[in-house]
Amino acid sequence: MNNIKTLKGIIAYPITPFDAEEKVDLGLFKKLTDRLVTSGSHAIAPLGSTGVLPYLNDAEKEAVIEATIEVVAGRVPVVAGVSNLTTDRTIYHARFAEAAGAAAVMIIPMSYWKLTDDEIFMHYRKVAEAISIPIMAYNNPATGGIDMSPALLKRLLEIPNVTMIKESTGDVQRMHYLRRVLGEEVAFFNGSNPLALAAFSAGAVGWCTAAPNLIPDQNLALYNAMLANDLATARQAFDLQSELLTFITANGLPRTIAAGLQIQGIESGFLRSPLAPLGPGDLEKLRNLLQ
Repeated sequence: MNNIKTLKGIIAYPITPFDAEEKVDLGLFKKLTDRLVTSGSHAIAPLGSTGVLPYLNDAEKEAVIEATIEVVAGRVPVVAGVSNLTTDRTIYHARFAEAAGAAAVMIIPMSYWKLTDDEIFMHYRKVAEAISIPIMAYNNPATGGIDMSPALLKRLLEIPNVTMIKESTGDVQRMHYLRRVLGEEVAFFNGSNPLALAAFSAGAVGWCTAAPNLIPDQNLALYNAMLANDLATARQAFDLQSELLTFITANGLPRTIAAGLQIQGIESGFLRSPLAPLGPGDLEKLRNLLQ
């Protein structure tokens, strides 16, 4: 599965559920992840924002990666989030993910200090040199606090196994620019839910999203319509889900996905502090959107 040209379509994020004592509930995690595969997702990406990566310790991250590989069982590729503040720990987690059987790793530059472009470039290069599987460079200033410019993203692609870009700024002009500057060869992925239709129109090969936890059929309908060049059907599919996509992004992915699953009668566990469940008003809004 190292030929990552196979990675496209709907790349689904599982939540990391906790028990009442706020310990990771691996049994429930496996059930929820299996649902994502059986409902048609094209790849599974544990340990992103939805999987509350920064809230887990090293042993928990490793257990989640192993549980993902085990339950997915080769049915689709696994893209493991391995981001960390230091290059050393990012390398550690990337090597662990590769040894466990991940098809690729996803890395967002995490920082307390604002990193320079050179620091970010060296960070990716050192990780890339330590593993042989592909890297998806993930740009999300809203969570990482760093906005990687298109020029920097282009530079990162000079590193041999940085082969994918995940763009989550919510700026569709940037997607058009990336396609123009990077050419057809580079796989770029949309990470901004409200931009799903626009991003596919701009040439995104995939959509990294937590939405398949709640509305897998609608997500796939949009992707399949775009694949068939049927823009009218794609627009229709997008209009059906756009309000919900905006809501889950705006209200925090872990808590909205957990609440949405519960509304649908699916056990989703607890959150880890300081995250708290959706309030009654938002819960009602979500219930209406899901209907």
